[in-house]
Amino acid sequence: MLYFSRWKTILIWLTVVVGVVLALPNLFTREQLAALPSWLPKDQITLGLDLQGGSYILLEVDEASLVNEHLQTLRDDARQALREARIGYTGLGTSGRSVEVTVRDEGQVDAARQALQALAQPVSAGILGRGNVSPVAVTEPRPGTFHLALTDQGVAYYISSAVDQSIEVVRRRVDELGTTEPLIQRQGTGRIMVQVPGLQDPQRLKSLLNQTAKLTFRLVDTTVSGEDVARGAARAPADSELLYTNDNPSRPIVVKRQVMVSGENLTDAQAGFNSQTNEAVVNIRFDTRGAQRFGAVTQQNVGRPFAIVLDNKVLSAPNIREPILGGQAQISGSFTTQSANDLAVLLRAGALPATLDIIEERTVGPGLGADSIAAGEIAGIIGAILVVVFMLAAYGFLGIIANIALIGNIVLLLATLSVLGSTLTLPGIAGIVLTVGMAVDSNVLIYERIREERRKGQPLIQAISTGFERALATIVDSNITTLIAAVILFFLGSGPVRGFAVTLAVGIVTTVFTAFTLTRWMVSEWVRRRRPKQLPRGYLHLVPEVTRIPFMKVRLQFFAISLLLCVVSLGGLATVGLNLGIDFTGGSLVEVQAKNGAADIGDIRQRLGAAGLGDVQVQEFGSPNEALIRIGAQGEGGDAQQVQTVNTVHTALDADYNFQRTEVVGPTVSGELAWAGTIGVVASLVAILIYIWFRFEWQFAIGAIVSTVNDVILTIGFLVLTQIEFNLSSIAAILTIVGYSLNDTVVVYDRVRENLRRYKRMPLGQLLDLSDNEMLSRTTLTSLTTFLALAALFFFGGEVIRSFVTAMMFGVVIGTGSSIFVAAPMLIFFKLRPVDVMPPAEEDPVPPNQASTGKA
Repeated sequence: MLYFSRWKTILIWLTVVVGVVLALPNLFTREQLAALPSWLPKDQITLGLDLQGGSYILLEVDEASLVNEHLQTLRDDARQALREARIGYTGLGTSGRSVEVTVRDEGQVDAARQALQALAQPVSAGILGRGNVSPVAVTEPRPGTFHLALTDQGVAYYISSAVDQSIEVVRRRVDELGTTEPLIQRQGTGRIMVQVPGLQDPQRLKSLLNQTAKLTFRLVDTTVSGEDVARGAARAPADSELLYTNDNPSRPIVVKRQVMVSGENLTDAQAGFNSQTNEAVVNIRFDTRGAQRFGAVTQQNVGRPFAIVLDNKVLSAPNIREPILGGQAQISGSFTTQSANDLAVLLRAGALPATLDIIEERTVGPGLGADSIAAGEIAGIIGAILVVVFMLAAYGFLGIIANIALIGNIVLLLATLSVLGSTLTLPGIAGIVLTVGMAVDSNVLIYERIREERRKGQPLIQAISTGFERALATIVDSNITTLIAAVILFFLGSGPVRGFAVTLAVGIVTTVFTAFTLTRWMVSEWVRRRRPKQLPRGYLHLVPEVTRIPFMKVRLQFFAISLLLCVVSLGGLATVGLNLGIDFTGGSLVEVQAKNGAADIGDIRQRLGAAGLGDVQVQEFGSPNEALIRIGAQGEGGDAQQVQTVNTVHTALDADYNFQRTEVVGPTVSGELAWAGTIGVVASLVAILIYIWFRFEWQFAIGAIVSTVNDVILTIGFLVLTQIEFNLSSIAAILTIVGYSLNDTVVVYDRVRENLRRYKRMPLGQLLDLSDNEMLSRTTLTSLTTFLALAALFFFGGEVIRSFVTAMMFGVVIGTGSSIFVAAPMLIFFKLRPVDVMPPAEEDPVPPNQASTGKA
């Protein structure tokens, strides 16, 4: 285990050097990297929105409006088909997802069937689709009466097509904002995720994405007064409809349904100013076909008002004074310079094929992002210093080797994240800090095992070799359990939680690599060069080398205490409940910072109350000049209502406050997140149960799960007691606690399994005491180093991540205790080995730290 050939040595250090080269670009700005030679690596870790500011918006195709639009088109197509075939009909109308029509003449039923069947022709679902799709099904429930229904396949096809087209339109709109590296991609079947880092004006982005931008030119119906129709004194003709102007206050206007010219014929749109009135306008240009149609309409309707309609809002309705034949026109309508420019952006990008609703929004201001980076850096540096000093104090020279390996581990982690193009979020920084704790755990396992082999009387070199060899299986087993939790967290999580999972998973891989290559090579080189006679001793001894604590004698008392606490936790969950965040309840969260002086909590609450917002909670957050506003789901408006709520908050507070962070989660997403979080915890437990079952015995698997469930319940009880907000980060914390607790449990179980093979006739209780005492030093040192790293995050990582870290710190304490007082005794309960066995046979070796506890 200590011999390294020259090629192995070269490969180890080549890996480290490559890691350093790949990680170095993260120390430079993009401008500095651009000046370097092109052959040098330039990949950097992408900072998440919570670290650099920006907006995350999740859009969903409005299925109801899309279905209604296609239904209207189907009705018009049916009318056109029957008219072209000269077939008389009656009762043409829509109901649900279908169009119904009755043929008057029985002799024309066959001809009508043939004409309408043409509307049900299958369409291709594309190269990657499932062949052809029949969007319409034609049935004849009664002789002469036809139903044309949109099929489920057809609706799914329309939604998918709308998403594909919308992605390109959204991309063009976002590109017009001049932002760098926006991320726009499909999410699921009917959703589009838009992530724009570094965006300074998220409200403008929302307004651009929230408009369909369907521009039409229609004649005004002058046969009836818009005011009369609006107040019910008259009815709009069948071929007209009542719309309202975009003015403030708006005015009712009756316009013809027939579209004379549409925005599809536009080739350009630019903001400008009217030369006579100096008002902001939008100058548009049509293509050849549009210019011809526009010229013909204006020529035939001189003197009549012509409505310019955008998304069913009348921008203006000027009178046609003379024919407009040049293919150019001007849109006016009380625009500001910004709104005229935004309309030009929308028209150039094109109309969305369907309405897109904002169902989730997360925005972080650039100032808060810079603060988060600074807080994360400070917390990381302090945590690293604490761990380095602690390892040096505990192991002396071996601690120096461990610290060098730890630095190499972090370098390889950053290099891997850079190559993968991963996004580093604030929870991701927590993942790096947790990786530091896990890397230390690997070295502690190795060093403690070496010390143990040395106490058995083995020569130093053999003790070192055996220590590395026997620690390998334990480290692999313990890290795989955490890796399983990280993988499940990645697939079921979203946003920052997924970033945390990636960081943690990569950190596990680099930890195992450095522990069994870099650390082992340095120890080997030290032995070869120095020829030491004794292991270096540290300056800090938290646990004596040999302990004989009778853990199993008090197992029933601890079982009772643990069971009581679990019952109390579940009772608190049922009665008091968790302080659920908007991730699970839906609603809005806004963090504001006073432009001058301290934030006036009472004034904020009064302003929002006057704005008509109901359930509003306002509290100081972080510093006196900052406040956190929580607004529950408002009314029955669904996802769109939550977006409107944030707009109301902006209007009420914009004069005196800067908006640091905004999160909006509609009821659609909140329900999905709650379900995904529950499934994530259950799936991780099942996956780890299966793994431990295969690696050990079924009793070990049951014991590990019982211990972990105990930790999860107690952590939930802690969250109920403290009323810390329970959000997506809390789910990440619980899953990490699951991994950490199982890591600790597997380490103890691995020693139990080894001792079962060595001491075949030792009573189980005595054997468990022996195993717990042998691992006590490792458990204490690992828990303390992890706790130190998390404490640095708690005190210096910022307010946003504090609830996440608090749950983690509690989980570390509980997980450490449960490994000894719950997981190990469960093996007795499930009769892993008969308790009453013969006294140890002469062939059984005498344990070096045999516990004198007798039978359990």
